[in-house]
Amino acid sequence: MPPSALPDGDPAPSTGELPQSALADLASTDLGVYVHVPFCTVRCGYCDFNTYTLTELGGPGATIGVDTYADTALRELDLARSVLGPEAPQVSTVFVGGGTPTMLRSRDLVTVLDGIRERFGLAPHAEVTTEANPDSVTPESLRELADGGFTRVSVGMQSAVPHVLHTLERTHEPDNVARAVAATRDADMQVSVDLIYGTPGESLDDWRRSLEAAVALEPDHVSAYALVVEDGTKLAAQVRRGVVPAPEDDDEADKYELADELLSAAGYGWYEVSNWARSEQARCRHNVAYWSGTNWWGVGPGAHSHVGGVRWWNVKHPSAYAARLRAGQSPAHAREGLTDEQRYDERVLLGTRLVDGLPVADLRGSGRTAVAGLIADGLLDGPAALRDSRLVLTLRGRLLADTVVHRLLAS
Repeated sequence: MPPSALPDGDPAPSTGELPQSALADLASTDLGVYVHVPFCTVRCGYCDFNTYTLTELGGPGATIGVDTYADTALRELDLARSVLGPEAPQVSTVFVGGGTPTMLRSRDLVTVLDGIRERFGLAPHAEVTTEANPDSVTPESLRELADGGFTRVSVGMQSAVPHVLHTLERTHEPDNVARAVAATRDADMQVSVDLIYGTPGESLDDWRRSLEAAVALEPDHVSAYALVVEDGTKLAAQVRRGVVPAPEDDDEADKYELADELLSAAGYGWYEVSNWARSEQARCRHNVAYWSGTNWWGVGPGAHSHVGGVRWWNVKHPSAYAARLRAGQSPAHAREGLTDEQRYDERVLLGTRLVDGLPVADLRGSGRTAVAGLIADGLLDGPAALRDSRLVLTLRGRLLADTVVHRLLAS
């Protein structure tokens, strides 16, 4: 199945030029860089990300491939340097995602990081993360990443239960997760493990087994996301035909509560609805920057960017992406300038998902009026709202976060 279509938007200039208003606060705002690596060995049935197997790209002779990707990404970094200009700050966080970033050689990932460093500089104590499949890293490749400046690896564990991994079409063996985590730690990098719950056929005991296995690895950070059946995926077709059951809201709620219970007991604190960390220092700063609405440049096919209230997204196919850059053009497919209303809505949507909460003062009148009812319904923490003037979700509120946002934004 092909990845989902790009959203519509306004035409993006071929130069990539941004309005001066978007650059006004550039020097005083953190800047992150996201690098999208669009390659996978196989396409998992649930995945809606912009990824391609080498067969889909046409094999080794494709216009852009694993062996040429780093050079292509550097061209977009040249564009970013030109567009953002001399006022651009040093980069605070880098996140390499996919796809399977570690399908690239470690030296290629380091080459891209070096390109960011050479064009923008890295801020002191910058966070530099790559995602990794458990079977796509070795102690040697991880050491090369660490020596090149990477500080953090996010390991795609998903589940510890073989039949769940089979349903998700994940190809790694559960034991490889422990090896990858140990090797990451031996290379002196922080390690996160990513989990998915709600897979068809996954029991509550299966999910408990995965959580206990994750906790036993003692990672610095755990992400746990509910499975979403995306239109156009193989899993969606299986659900539609009745081959596998659709995820159930009550089941996913039970599994979320179990995750919070076990992770909290093991010393992990939630800091975003789907993320837990051993300490504030172990939080994923790159993702916190997204949720806080700061600036980031997305490198790669289909990557999204945001600078100063302007959001844009690149063409999706790797060949089209590479062709534009070779021609000296921006790979942006379209863009939009966020209105004050859109920026307010996103501030409420994202701010309420964080443990630090959303300042009550950020709410408009109708939103403030809704706070008392949300506290009475057990969805917002009363003492935090009254003592600290911040809106913080309760556990029940995290389960019903969309409801909370809807009520805060209702006019």
